[in-house]
Amino acid sequence: MVALGGLALMAGAYALGAIPWGVVLGRIFTGVDLRGYGSGATGTTNALRVLGWKISVAVFLLDFVKGLLPVVIGRWIGLPGWTVAGAGIAAVAGHCWSPYIGLRGGKGMATGAGAAAGLLPWVLIVTPAIILVVLRTRYVSLGSLVGSGLGLLLVIVAAVLGWSGWWVAGGVTVIVGIIVLKHRGNIRRLLDGTERRFGERAPSSRASTAGQS
Repeated sequence: MVALGGLALMAGAYALGAIPWGVVLGRIFTGVDLRGYGSGATGTTNALRVLGWKISVAVFLLDFVKGLLPVVIGRWIGLPGWTVAGAGIAAVAGHCWSPYIGLRGGKGMATGAGAAAGLLPWVLIVTPAIILVVLRTRYVSLGSLVGSGLGLLLVIVAAVLGWSGWWVAGGVTVIVGIIVLKHRGNIRRLLDGTERRFGERAPSSRASTAGQS
C-alpha cells in the first residue's frame, strides 16, 4: 500500500508539474502562446520578456507551488522519504517535459525551488545570492545556476551533519541535474558572451531569437 501510495503521489506530481502555466496565463490574458516567442520556454524568465512582469510573477508563484505541493502532501501523509523526493523530481520533470504541450516546457528553476523548499526549507536562504548575481550581472540564467549549486551544497552539508536525510540530498541532486541539463544552452552562451541579459525584451517572434534563454 505504501509503494502504491508513493507511485500515485509521483504520478500526480508529474501531472501537476506538467501544467504549463506560462502558456495558460499567456493565452488567457494576452492571447499569446508563449512557446512561439522569445526562447519558447514556458517559465518565468520567458514570461517576463514576452508577457510582462505581472503575468511572470503569477507564473513563478504557480510553478513554485506545483513543485512544493506534492512534497508537502507526501510528508504530511507520512510516505517514505524516497517517495517524497521522487514526487519533487517528478514535478520538475513534468514542468520541463510536459505531455500537455508535446514534451516541451520550462527550465525547472521555480518548480525545482518549490520542491527543494518542501524537502528542506533552509534552501530558501540562497535566494539573496540569486538576486545579487542577477542584479550584478543581469544574467538570470547565471543566478539560477549559482542558486542551484548553493542549494545543492547546503542540502549535502545538512545531510552530512545529520540535519536531514540523505534522501533529501539525493532528491535535490537529481533536481539540480535537471535544471543544469535544461540550461546547457545558456551555459554555452554564458561562456561565449552571447547570453541575453535581464531587461532585454524578447523580439516578437521566436524565429528571430532561436536558442536564446
